[in-house]
Amino acid sequence: MNGVHDMGGMDGFGKVEAEPNEPVFHQDWEGRVMAMVRAMGAAGAFNIDTSRYYRESLAPHIYLACTYYQKWFLGLQDMLIDKGFISAADVAAGHSESPAKPLKRGKFTLNDLERIMVRGKFGREPSAPARFKPGDRVRARNMHPATHTRLPRYVRGHAGVVERNLGCSIFPDSAAVEAGENPQWLYTVVFDGVELWGADSDPTVKVSIDAFEPYLEAA
Repeated sequence: MNGVHDMGGMDGFGKVEAEPNEPVFHQDWEGRVMAMVRAMGAAGAFNIDTSRYYRESLAPHIYLACTYYQKWFLGLQDMLIDKGFISAADVAAGHSESPAKPLKRGKFTLNDLERIMVRGKFGREPSAPARFKPGDRVRARNMHPATHTRLPRYVRGHAGVVERNLGCSIFPDSAAVEAGENPQWLYTVVFDGVELWGADSDPTVKVSIDAFEPYLEAA
């Protein structure tokens, strides 16, 4: 989807300032939010792409005013309400007002901790041969989906070169709306800075993105 979250190449936000010796969490509640998201995902309430979609769907004035984990918290709240695991009345009351909806994998327990601390495997068997190979010149489609996508706006319509075939993986655009895994080939594509930003760009700049096959067409 096109939203304020897709900030690559946008002007006016200033440079990213690194925080020296930045802690993992700035406040205790941030750790609790991360734990809630991981626990509900492990219990089968949603997948990683769905959770990203809900954070992206926050209203622009809210998204821009929130810290990182505030976005996580508000996205989680909206997602759990939409999926019926909690209600707006529960949120207003600060506790459950009605019996909870059953979780796909049951309640999260300490026995699940080791499993969810290991990154999931997203590689899948392909249903067709890869369309592109390293060295092929491709163009990112000028697409504007209404739901989640991993194709940043700043590369859409621009041409680059396939650098690497990363294998076949779950397609986030489908997974985010719970339309199945729909595995697709994934490539690393390199774009020249001048192609993306115009003649005023540093001619030595190159930008690499990982792009799924449905995002690309032959250039």
